[in-house]
Amino acid sequence: MPLTLVPTPVGNLEDITLRALRVLREADLIACEDTRTSGALFRRYGIARPLLSLHLHNERERTERLLTALAEGKHVAVVSDAGTPGISDPGWLLLRDALTAGYKADVLPGPSALIPAVLLSGLPPHPFLFYGFPPEKLGQRKKLFASLEAQPYTMVFYVSPHKARRQIAETREAWGDRRAALVREISKIYQEALRGTLSEISERLAQSVKGEMTLVVEGREGAGPRHKDWKEVAEELLTGGFSARDAAREAAERCGVSKNIVKEFLLRRHAENSLGETLGK
Repeated sequence: MPLTLVPTPVGNLEDITLRALRVLREADLIACEDTRTSGALFRRYGIARPLLSLHLHNERERTERLLTALAEGKHVAVVSDAGTPGISDPGWLLLRDALTAGYKADVLPGPSALIPAVLLSGLPPHPFLFYGFPPEKLGQRKKLFASLEAQPYTMVFYVSPHKARRQIAETREAWGDRRAALVREISKIYQEALRGTLSEISERLAQSVKGEMTLVVEGREGAGPRHKDWKEVAEELLTGGFSARDAAREAAERCGVSKNIVKEFLLRRHAENSLGETLGK
């Protein structure tokens, strides 16, 4: 496989798969967000391959160089400092351009702070909306938070330690004092999940808090999906020639409901109609 995105541990170095280790050992070149950070992992597992830095400030230039390596038939592996490359970390631009150029690519399953944080929050895990890091500029953050105020789904953000208290205050101002959880240092010795309302979490958060953080906030209570006409829309699409799967997807997008809810409704209606036809014979 010419290009492989390889997840690496978010804290505990034991959280790496055997397949990830094999791919890294077989790669002709490994692109790392920080070669010093990745070096500790590679030394632990005896991985000695050529390294190339790939980070926020050189991503465009490095992408061109790595595409050249792919064109030469080399196997390029990509890692970030922790977790899955391309999710709020470098790697996505390279993956996109490699796929566009027709190169084979793969993404290995593995560590990510996102899913453990969602589950440890105790808030509904599906559906949820993952945004990554909020914008750096205050005006852009306020605009983002305002646009999400009526969002009914659980929302997830990555948060920098020195910005945590401020951004929790901003979300509370935009959305009210909702239930939330701040999960930090996932898989490390000081792993912690602060649960409560946004104001309670802010009060419990030490001024000099450290570690990688994920903020999980409940959606607006009572906002819910717009149910008033989604059943009618789904049935019209189905009778209009859409498959059940496509009708469910289209109705979900138009009416703001879960695709699975629509699909279950259509399957149930199909079963009821089939039973009615059988009884009417």
